[in-house]
Amino acid sequence: MALTVNLVSAEAEIWSGEASLVVAKTVEGEIGFMAGHEPTLAVLANGQVRITQVDGTKVVADASDGFISMEIGDTINIVAGQAQLVA
Repeated sequence: MALTVNLVSAEAEIWSGEASLVVAKTVEGEIGFMAGHEPTLAVLANGQVRITQVDGTKVVADASDGFISMEIGDTINIVAGQAQLVA
């Protein structure tokens, strides 16, 4: 089962798609999400969001000033004041 991930900044959608794993830095430490994770809301710290797509490829973004929420139905929303993909 895959996660549905939406990563947005204040200005634009940065990335969306399906993933098997999402790891983000929060003010309380790093947290990882896989399908079936309990609903969670956390405040993002300045740092990277690492997304492993279903095919194994990685997407990495720098993000700050926002939150990450894991919702029922395996949907993750990452809303950041600033975010950009890392090349």
